Amino acid sequence: MPHLRSASWTLLIPAGSATDPSGRSGAAQVLNGMIYRGAGDRDARALSDAVDDLGVQRGGGVDREYMTLSGALLADDLPAALALYADIVQRPQLPVDELDAERALAVQAVQSLQDRPAQRLFQELNRIYFPGNFGRPTLGEIDELGALTPGDLQADHQARFCSDGAILAVAGGVEFEAVKATVEQLFGNWAGKGPSTPAVKLRDEPLYHHLPQDTAQTQIGVAYAGFPLGDPEYYMARLALNVLSGGMGARLFTEVREKRGLVYSVGASPRVLKGVGMVLGYAGTQPERAQETVDVLLGELRRIKAGVSADELERARTGLLAALVMAGEATGSRAGSMAADIFLLGRPRTLDEIRDAVEGVTLAALNEHVSTHAPTNFTVLTLGPAPVEIHSI
Repeated sequence: MPHLRSASWTLLIPAGSATDPSGRSGAAQVLNGMIYRGAGDRDARALSDAVDDLGVQRGGGVDREYMTLSGALLADDLPAALALYADIVQRPQLPVDELDAERALAVQAVQSLQDRPAQRLFQELNRIYFPGNFGRPTLGEIDELGALTPGDLQADHQARFCSDGAILAVAGGVEFEAVKATVEQLFGNWAGKGPSTPAVKLRDEPLYHHLPQDTAQTQIGVAYAGFPLGDPEYYMARLALNVLSGGMGARLFTEVREKRGLVYSVGASPRVLKGVGMVLGYAGTQPERAQETVDVLLGELRRIKAGVSADELERARTGLLAALVMAGEATGSRAGSMAADIFLLGRPRTLDEIRDAVEGVTLAALNEHVSTHAPTNFTVLTLGPAPVEIHSI
């Protein structure tokens, strides 16, 4: 993107919550905060000032498979920013006297879920839908956060912050050879291989569960299997999902919100892990309307099997391509997408490749897809004053 004066980067490290040490759920979350509390020869204040002096717009966070450290700034300042992040990743100070403060922030984040019912819903839905390590909350568990010691963090950093599997993606007004030389200078001595990420396990049988909480609304979450990135059916599945939840003209918005006035918010979105795809659906409604809402929501998910119209396909296609173009023009989004693609596929997808795949889906192929791969085996979770009845999942 040589016409731009800005640049963005995403540094992906395979150190997500799924590889948190046993009995130390939330270790990645705390470590992600601690590495910014001083690195190299800079203490926390000096490091923060150095990053701010460059005008870095910081980002990143902890996911199940990996954590990311990302930023955006003027392209000319990229080498200086990468030098700081080389210290953050390879030489964090992890000061003992800062652990209690970082732990307190992590505990507060967990406790705040009681005041954020939608976020609590999805944390618990993930816990149910992913038996094993992938169901562990990225924020951690309060008792296990309390058990973390400075020695635990030092050992965890040495074990998981390794060069093997790490990915650095850069997008913007930069030259590849110049960035490559900078990265080799700053990260050339980084070594090591971290623990293997456990295999993803999905619930393969339908389930309904209710979380009682005295809330003004009932939160409804639905999870079901989708298609992973790289699967031949992936783009057809994305278009089918856009028919369901691709805007104000999509089926879920029209049937659940517009026609019946059941909810203010409703939708479904894809999630991908390495070799695994899934769909998460959501609706929030008044408790007295929760039963009708879940009935209509699940009914629309099932109804896709009957097929889509030509108008629905073209609307879904246009929405997906518009999102692709807008994301492709944003350096932060492009860097993040490239890093995720390399992690999931082993290579970055080009924008032309994605566009060709989306434009190549015909109505006949899409209708064959939905008739063969209709959503089924739903995991449904409600959070609110009272449960609902699920007649068939």
